[in-house]
Order: sequence, then structure tokens, then C-alpha cells
Amino acid sequence: MRTIDWKEESNSVVLVDQTLLPKEYRIIECKTLSSLCEAIKSLRIRGAPALGVAGGFGIALAAFLSGARDFETIIRDLKIAGKTLKSTRPTAVNLSWGVDRVLKAVSDAFDVQGVREIALREARDIAEEDVVTNKSIGESGAELLKDGDTVLTHCNAGRLACVDWGTALGVVRSAIAEGKKIKVIACETRPLNQGSRITAWELMQDKIPVTLISDSMAGWVMQQGLVDSVLVGADRITQDVVFNKIGTYSLSILAKEHGIPFYVAAPTSTFDFNGWEGSVKIEIRDPDELRFFGSEQLAPKDVEVFNPAFDATPMENITAIITEKGVFYPPFLLDEVLV
Repeated sequence: MRTIDWKEESNSVVLVDQTLLPKEYRIIECKTLSSLCEAIKSLRIRGAPALGVAGGFGIALAAFLSGARDFETIIRDLKIAGKTLKSTRPTAVNLSWGVDRVLKAVSDAFDVQGVREIALREARDIAEEDVVTNKSIGESGAELLKDGDTVLTHCNAGRLACVDWGTALGVVRSAIAEGKKIKVIACETRPLNQGSRITAWELMQDKIPVTLISDSMAGWVMQQGLVDSVLVGADRITQDVVFNKIGTYSLSILAKEHGIPFYVAAPTSTFDFNGWEGSVKIEIRDPDELRFFGSEQLAPKDVEVFNPAFDATPMENITAIITEKGVFYPPFLLDEVLV
């Protein structure tokens, strides 16, 4: 099962419910746009590339659900659906990219049925391309890892953040496929523990050696010489910074202090060529994600909480950006990515 896919029999979106991992592996079916939006908001589906596919399939789902009888009405319905989908996660650029790509594709249709067929075809193309892209990222980045290396990663940039293979963890998989012995240190990634719940789980499923640490241990394990490189994904790359899961910026500083390469692996669809740090809205999430862990209370119920989902890492802290078009080194000229 891929992380996210289309179910032909019911014209619905099926996906792995990542909020249940690692205790339970369950596939859920989204038959309505509201259920898909809830899955995105609640992080049942997450990860920049997977969200791009979710955006594409979301427009296809809206097309099949629309009761429109003419071209103009269904296009209006899809634009409304697109705005709704985009509002669920404002920071990660791939979600909007997937929505916009399918909306652009359906503009070539002539009737309602044509819109539905084109929307689904384009969404499926996005999903298929994601797998190919991630494997290309893996091949590009594998050359940066040496046999015997230990890689520290943060959050989850593996196959569960994509349709399959992964970005940062895709680099690890590709290096291992080349015969290199690679070990991974996974930060737990508080407050939602995507590192401990998801990254550790998927690496163990693939029998890739992984050691889990708390976020606060990262500096010490670097100081002890236990880390050869830091390898993370990205939710949006602008002209001046890389937005990724909160805690990434701190790791970049620690890596720089200890002379450890800091790599970012991401598809070119994650690049926001017109954006900069100040133009991007950082998603602020529910305070109870810090006050509680599941049903367990960890803090006073009325304590004030600040819970941003992402931070921004400046380009000067990044050794290289790994894409499906190759590895880019400073100075990072985003125009080069378009070539």
C-alpha cells in the first residue's frame, strides 16, 4: 500500500492513518472533501510530497462529488474546493502546488465528464511522478553518504511523507541499495513525535538500523562524534530559508558548530521561487498538542502555549540541497533549479 492512493471502485482517496502509528497500521478512506481536509489538518496524511498528492486527489474527489451539469459550474466548484484544501496547512507549499496543478489541467476540458477525467489523470500523474522523483533524489544524494556513515534526521521525510521511497530517508535507502552500510539516528520530534512514531517505525519495517534519541540529545551525540551528517526534508524552500519541522533550525546550528554537513533533500515542487522568509505564514497548531500526549495530561490545562509547526533555517547553515535534478551547493541560486 502506498501512503496515499485513489480507489477506483468508490472514487475516493485512501491513505495510511499516520496518527495511529506505530501501534496500529490502518488504511482509511476519504469519500468526502471534508473528510480529506480533516485528514490533512489532523496529520493523518502529512509530509510535503504526500500533501501535494493529497491536493491533487482532493480536486479529483471534488470533481466526482460535484453535481454540476455544465463546465462553468464544476470549475467554480473546484476553485472553492481548492481554497478549502489550501487553508488546511498554510506553510507547506506542495499542497497548494498539487491543487493548482490539477486546476490548471482541467481548464483544457470541454465538459463535466472531461473535467473529471482530466482531474483524476493529472492527480494520478502527480502520484506516479512523486515516486520517480524521490528515487532520483535518492540517487543524487547517495553519493554524499559514505559506507559506514551515521545520519541524524528529524521528523519524518521517508516513504510515509511521500507516496513511496522518501526524500531524506530516500537518500538513505538509495545509499543502502548501492551496498553501503548506513545507520540512522532519529530525533523524536516533539510535540507530535513523528520521528519516534513514524521514522523509527518505517526504518525498522525496512530493517534499516535506527537509534531513537530525544530532541535534547542531538547536540551531545554530535559532540561525541556519533553523527557523520544531518539529513532532513523540507516543507518549503524560499530564496533565503528552508522551512521544515520545528527543531530543524536548532539542528542546523548544532551541525555548523560541530563541523557536520547539513543536507536538505526535497523535490523541486517544494521550491517557492517567489517567496522569502517574511512572506510565509508559519502554521500555529493546537496548544493541547503540548499540554497532552494522547489522553495523558503533561502540563497545566490553562498554561499558555506557543506551538509553531515549522521553523526557518537560513541558507548559510545548509551544506547542500539534494533534488531530483542533482545536488546544489552554496551560493544557492534558485534559478539553477529551473534548468
